[in-house]
Amino acid sequence: MALAVCLLFDPRTDRLIRELWARLEERGIRTLESHTHGRHLPHLSYAVLLEWDVGLVHAAMEDLPDKGGFEVSFQGTVAFPRGRAALAPAVPADVAARQEAVAAAVVEAGAVLHRHYGPGRWVPHVSLATRATGPALAVVVKEVADILPLTGAVDRAALVDSSTGRTWPLPGVP
Repeated sequence: MALAVCLLFDPRTDRLIRELWARLEERGIRTLESHTHGRHLPHLSYAVLLEWDVGLVHAAMEDLPDKGGFEVSFQGTVAFPRGRAALAPAVPADVAARQEAVAAAVVEAGAVLHRHYGPGRWVPHVSLATRATGPALAVVVKEVADILPLTGAVDRAALVDSSTGRTWPLPGVP
């Protein structure tokens, strides 16, 4: 699977996203709530790594300055290939620069970065559904539209192994 540098949400935002996952699951749409090991966290990924040494990546993240948490404003739904659907957040302007610094740091640490997280290619998103095509995508869009506008807050960061759900908290928010 992958290791990701993830931004995690404050308890309120985490709860609201989990409630959305639950509503979608009730409608028969698979979300991160039931995907693979079922220990997924609501998150916004700065970087997804295909090959890595967790110790080197963690050290690289510790070397980056703590830029602090920030507010996000969810504006709608984004649909990706193969039925992946996500919340589309608006983020402060400096967050794109932060993401590029994280991407550069993990590559410098010897990790292989997924191509969608390279400089200028990152699309901020918070994953919802894993296989929502056709009519299911319409349900996701409606459920998201029903909760908008929605603001939330990023308050911490961690490395997350998507194959196991194991997390390594980071000392700050890069």
